[in-house]
Amino acid sequence: MVGSTHATRAARPARFGCSGSHYSETHAVRSAAEYHKKNPVKTTLLHIKNMVCPRCIDAVRHLLEQAGYRPTEVTLGQAQLDHTTPADPAALAPILHEAGFEVLMGRAEQLTEQIKGALGEYLEHLRTARMPLTTSAFLTDRFAATYSHLSKVFSRTANLTIEKYLIRLKIERVKEMLSYGEMTLSEIADQMRYSSGQHLSNQFRQVTGRSVSEFRRDLLPKRLALDQLA
Repeated sequence: MVGSTHATRAARPARFGCSGSHYSETHAVRSAAEYHKKNPVKTTLLHIKNMVCPRCIDAVRHLLEQAGYRPTEVTLGQAQLDHTTPADPAALAPILHEAGFEVLMGRAEQLTEQIKGALGEYLEHLRTARMPLTTSAFLTDRFAATYSHLSKVFSRTANLTIEKYLIRLKIERVKEMLSYGEMTLSEIADQMRYSSGQHLSNQFRQVTGRSVSEFRRDLLPKRLALDQLA
């Protein structure tokens, strides 16, 4: 009985030792989490002009990787660099400039490019939503800022109002649809939320200087790159 009791008592420290080890590991994890909260990993966020399509995302990622950087995320208008390869945005400007991109330094320029990207998304919203938002409601919701503020910043930076930029953007999308030859003008007008085919036709002439029929007759219709709209 004595030997049995002794064996039982001898086994207890082993259990306590395991519990202590678990406590130490948990404490270490919590300490590390607290450290990173107080000392967040520094990354570099680039704001980039002229990124207008998925191919631009691939191009920017390739350029950064080719230059020895590690982008963790690249979206339209932005690129996030891994903390192991931080960079001065000004130093990256020449690399991206050669491919037609521009690193934005000022907050107004950054916001303007973000608005342009949002307006591209708004066109898709117009096309697919059953009850689409107005432009002002869409942008206000996206940026949590008044439309008046967004409009002033955009106009001052782009030398063009948001409304006029959106019209140009819509006409470029209409050109794309027309070039496919798969939809009538009325169908395109309906998708792009014009009141009628005539309304679209009038705006098309105002923006491009020629009629939809003339555009269709052109064997090589000239479309503008989106970075040339403003």
